[in-house]
Amino acid sequence: MRRSKLLHIPFWATIVFLYLPIAVLVAMSFNAGESAYTFEGFSLKWYGALAGDERVLNGLVNTLIVALGSTVIATVLGTLLAVGLARHTRSKLLDAVALMPAVLPDLVLAIGLLMLFHMLRQTLGIHSVILSHAVFSMAFVAAVVRTRLTGADTSLEEASRDLGAGPLTTFVKVTLPQLTPGIIAGALLAFTLSLDEFVIAFFTIGNADPTLPIVIYSMIRFGVTPEINALASILLLVSFTAVIAGQRLTKIGEARAQD
Repeated sequence: MRRSKLLHIPFWATIVFLYLPIAVLVAMSFNAGESAYTFEGFSLKWYGALAGDERVLNGLVNTLIVALGSTVIATVLGTLLAVGLARHTRSKLLDAVALMPAVLPDLVLAIGLLMLFHMLRQTLGIHSVILSHAVFSMAFVAAVVRTRLTGADTSLEEASRDLGAGPLTTFVKVTLPQLTPGIIAGALLAFTLSLDEFVIAFFTIGNADPTLPIVIYSMIRFGVTPEINALASILLLVSFTAVIAGQRLTKIGEARAQD
């Protein structure tokens, strides 16, 4: 019994190490004063200040456009990629190549995409960030959907084909409904990753209006303020909500597969 209690110490120490900075950031976002380091009382004024900051609002709109656009592209292509790798082309080499964007350093991927756009003589802007984020997020969607595919009942697909249904009909009416929880979880993950991604957006945005992470970077160059803490707290809330929802949907899908 004594040994099991001692094992809790490194666990809780790790939790504190990971989440204490986040807790401090959220707490300081409610600071009544203008200092980001000295708490002078509780106030919501910095959250109200965000609503009147044109830079933040424009950055938020651009970020939502990029996140939604890249999520749609990444979800469609990532799902098709997962199905192709799991059902039609089983190769460890192709698996590694398909999932490589997920493990490549963001800086390397950003430079490669920037060079590709210049080689193709494509102008940079919101559209280039959407495509870049789609490439980055597609590997994560494929990984999540493929995990769901491993628990899918292949006998239903075989029965569908035996009854005369074509490949497209089988995919739409049999395979796709089984993958829905995984697809939604992958889409939420892609949306979260795009929402706060900075490096790739910084390299591929060009002279267009910046996304929210780039706006935050330009603001902290002159010092951290409670307004930045408030903005970061909102992004944390959105990210945590999306991740928890994705995990919940994955568990629901696994439970239905076992039933």
